[in-house]
Amino acid sequence: MELHITPGSPYARMARIVVLEKGLQSRVEIVAAKTRVADSPYYGINPSGRVPCLVCDDGVGLEESALICAYLDHLDGNPAFDPPADDRSWVARRLEALARSMLDGLSVWGREISRPVNERSPGVIQHETDRARRMAKLWEAEIDRPLMSGALRSETRGSADRSRRPRAARRGPGSRTRSSLRAGHPGHRP
Repeated sequence: MELHITPGSPYARMARIVVLEKGLQSRVEIVAAKTRVADSPYYGINPSGRVPCLVCDDGVGLEESALICAYLDHLDGNPAFDPPADDRSWVARRLEALARSMLDGLSVWGREISRPVNERSPGVIQHETDRARRMAKLWEAEIDRPLMSGALRSETRGSADRSRRPRAARRGPGSRTRSSLRAGHPGHRP
């Protein structure tokens, strides 16, 4: 299988983390896709140009990180990341939707600030900055909910984040101790 990604995509990062968590490195080749380039060969693999895209052993392509993560999670018949099968499922799905909303905004913000300065849209940057602040405030309020206290086990980065997000700073041992999260980071060098 081939997992087509771009290094900066948070959605591709989620899929790479599942590959690592499930021990699928020998089955899934990570391939850097060229997106946002006219006539990219990647468009022949995935016409939408979005990442991630998993090309399965039978040649069928899967797009959308939630679908790809679920597929990879179920390959061994022992899924580890399914939401609970009871009423808590809706709580978990709600939180996932909130996280995806935040990632959507951060992706747009990151793409915008990586453009040449004269091509950046100050309005888009401000809109996404404001959205990130609102979402961070919402997540801070959610931390004390029972599902969140057990589900989130990463630490915030930097003392400024800790001072503005005290409940987030109290969370578990953190992403630095989780090898799949470190290895799934776009700047990771083995």
